[in-house]
Amino acid sequence: MAETLETTPDGASDEGGYGGAGPMTGMGPDMAANPQPVWKAIRDEMPIMPIEDLPTGKGVLLSRKADIMEALRHPETFSSNMDAVDLCNKRPMIPLQIDPPDHKKFRKLLDPIFAPRKMAAMDDQVSALVNNLIDGFIDRGEVDFAKEFSIPFPSEVFLTLLGLPADELDRFLTMKDGIIRPDHVVGKLYGSHEAKEYQQKTADSVYEYFDQVLDLREAERRDDLLSHFLDAEMEGDRLTREDILDICFLFLIAGLDTVTATLDCMFSFLAQHPEHRRQLVETPEVIPNAIEELLRWETPVMGIARVAVADTELGGCPVHAGDQVMVMIGSANTDEAEFPDGDVVRFDRDVNPHIAFGGGIHRCLGSHLARLELRVALREWHKRIPEYEIEPGVELVYTPGIRSIDNFPMRFTASA
Repeated sequence: MAETLETTPDGASDEGGYGGAGPMTGMGPDMAANPQPVWKAIRDEMPIMPIEDLPTGKGVLLSRKADIMEALRHPETFSSNMDAVDLCNKRPMIPLQIDPPDHKKFRKLLDPIFAPRKMAAMDDQVSALVNNLIDGFIDRGEVDFAKEFSIPFPSEVFLTLLGLPADELDRFLTMKDGIIRPDHVVGKLYGSHEAKEYQQKTADSVYEYFDQVLDLREAERRDDLLSHFLDAEMEGDRLTREDILDICFLFLIAGLDTVTATLDCMFSFLAQHPEHRRQLVETPEVIPNAIEELLRWETPVMGIARVAVADTELGGCPVHAGDQVMVMIGSANTDEAEFPDGDVVRFDRDVNPHIAFGGGIHRCLGSHLARLELRVALREWHKRIPEYEIEPGVELVYTPGIRSIDNFPMRFTASA
């Protein structure tokens, strides 16, 4: 089974998006398109799999939920520090790469910003963004879902939160791609000199960009997150400029790609399963449950990275200090020990303990924002476009690691 896996360094994160960033064990396009059978085979044959070819050295791959939760709940042994995640950032990304005890201080400051009540208050703003995007293509009866919806939408939400102008969208997408997938941008292998150089240049530009915006906010506060960070206190201390920059770096690389990939996965599933799609159209109150079930089944961010900081063992398998620990949350979410009917997609599943947003103290900081974006997108889309399908003859290609779709041609019939 080890031959079916390859290591890919796509980036994501627990606390800003879903999952973990850095060198993640991914998959080729075929596996990315249909990962569930592979995860089952790994759980059955080698649930704790040694891997030798990681960019940072040796490690282990975890596929059972019990072992995965053991790792996620013990950051003192399985850390998400800068040794686990390298995206050319200058300092640890906050709060992802901060372990206890300092981690608690930052979460205490940041959690209220993304509380469910505050996210719910953005419903009208987010609905307007969704409908504006749909307005741009609804009369055509066809759309490249990725280019015209799933890619721009989460970035527009992000710009709204930060109080930045909409015409910065292209710049944000360029910065995001330059850090997360520099290999795609330069056309060279990840880790090559050209890809690494471009990734570093892009990372440096992120700090420079937000430093300039913070200068403007220092001079004149606005009703946005950046102004809030400048005035926020943490146990009597203000956030430093470097703290804010490290938070912004994480938000940029974590909050955009993951929502895009989730929308790609969800709409691909719904386009190919009309009986499930009709449930959303005919009974829209099922949408929140459907989101949880599709997060479980699709798990767009399939794996997250940790690094062992002490010798230990998992499930009887030795793990040595410095080993990479590849936590395959996609496998955990279909583990039959946790989900006896986990191979069935059910929108009426009442208890759904999936970990698409990670687990433990580094569980996704932005999960309530992500759920808002997904809920509004599915609700508004299916009001206006109840019937749609993948362009006949097209086979969708999923990117490894984070399961997004670069080209997603779709045909549809708008509601009367």
